[in-house]
This record gives sequence, C-alpha cells and structure tokens, in this order.
Amino acid sequence: MGKVLRCLASLLGDLTPATFPWPGMDVSLASGRQFHLVGSIHMGTSAMAPLPARLLERLEQAQALIVEADITVSPPLTSVGEAQIPLANRLSAAHYDRVCQLSEDYQLDLAALDGLPPWHVALLLQSRQAERLGLRADFGIDYQLIQAARANDQPVIELEGPEEQLALLRRLPDQSVALLADTLTHWHTNARLLQVMIGWWLESRPVDVRQAFPSTFSHDLYSYLMTDRNHRWKSTLQQLPPGTYVVAVGALHLYGADNLPGLLRQ
Repeated sequence: MGKVLRCLASLLGDLTPATFPWPGMDVSLASGRQFHLVGSIHMGTSAMAPLPARLLERLEQAQALIVEADITVSPPLTSVGEAQIPLANRLSAAHYDRVCQLSEDYQLDLAALDGLPPWHVALLLQSRQAERLGLRADFGIDYQLIQAARANDQPVIELEGPEEQLALLRRLPDQSVALLADTLTHWHTNARLLQVMIGWWLESRPVDVRQAFPSTFSHDLYSYLMTDRNHRWKSTLQQLPPGTYVVAVGALHLYGADNLPGLLRQ
C-alpha cells in the first residue's frame, strides 16, 4: 500500500507541480533522490542579488549543489591552435554584414573576431549582448548559488565541467558556423528571452517554467546542445546517492522537448 501511495503522490505532483517565485520545480524519484531544479541564468543584474531567502534555505538543507560547471574556478574559453577560415568566407553575405555591424556597435575588433572559430564569436557576441542589458557574471544564479554553497561548506558537483563544455563546442561540425548563424538570425529574440528570464527572478510571483518559448536553435543544434546533454545529465543524477539536491542548470533545459525534469520523471 505504501508503494501505491508514493506512486500516487508522484503522479499528483506531476499533474500539479509546485510553483515558486523563481524558475524552479521539485522532482522526486522513487529511489529516494529528491531534486529541486533551478533554471539558472549565467549572468544577472544587481537586482537579482541576494537570492531569495527560501531558495537559500533549500540549499542549506541539501546534501550538495549540482551545477553544469563551477564557473567560479573555470578558466576562460580559449580557441588556441584552431586555424581559421575568414568569417566572410564561412557566413552568408547578410550574416557577415551583421557581424560587421555588431562589432562596430559593441566596439569589437573585427580582425580579432576573424581569428576565432565561429562558436567563440557567437559566445562573445552573446556575452556582449547580455552586458548591454546590464547583466554581469557575478550576479548569475549559478555563481551566487556556488558562493552560497561554499559558505555553507557544502559539496559542489559538476555535471560537465569547463573542459567538457569546451570539448563539446570544439566537436561541433564546421566549428559551429550554425551556432553563429542562429545567434545572428535570432539576435532580437534572444534579447527578449533574456529579459523574460530576468523577470522571473525580479517578480515576486509564482513562475511556471513550462510555458513555451520560441526555439532559437536549429534542430541539429538543439539536439546536440540541449537534448543529448539532458539525457546525459539524467543518467548522472540517477546515479547519485539517495538524498536531497539543488540542481542549477540553464533555464532552457527545464522546458521544451526532452527537457530535464520530464526525463527524470520518466
């Protein structure tokens, strides 16, 4: 009977998920593992600090904090030794013109960008866009959670780590011209998504992260950067010892096809 009641409680939890005044949700596994998933933004505004007291209390009660990578000790992304073909020869004329325009708008050296692989250019442009919106890395959600866990003397477990993340980017076909092209095509959409996700942390009302958002990745990129990683993370989380954990991953991993909470609940 107890097993039946636990299954029923789990089902009801899936149908009526708890909502929090931040992008988060609880997922309980029959194996005794309980996860509070937090939709992190890797850069934030000063108004997003300190983190909500209830979230910090949940962290204090957890056995460990789980993050994609410990960004407080991660070295900056590098692309040393990767010979480059000029961007003008790799992008469409329209996309290259857009890179030229953005490099001027953000005071970037176009010649220096030409010496970087396309994935590195994409990440650099995304970072500058976030900075223009007033975001900083030290106000990012995962950064603040890691600092809080360190203050609590709690373990910080990495799902990937910086070296694996760099390897993922380097393995992208054609040095991920597609990632740069998607970044340029959905430039304004990405800015609006950032503002929506910032609002999740600034508005003191329940957040439902199941709401749909427009996709800003091509199908292949989405599978590689989102779906495949969610499946790997699911396996890692299922192998942890029984206990309670706070898991902070990029907010985009919490919704959409093959999202992490959905995979865990399977």
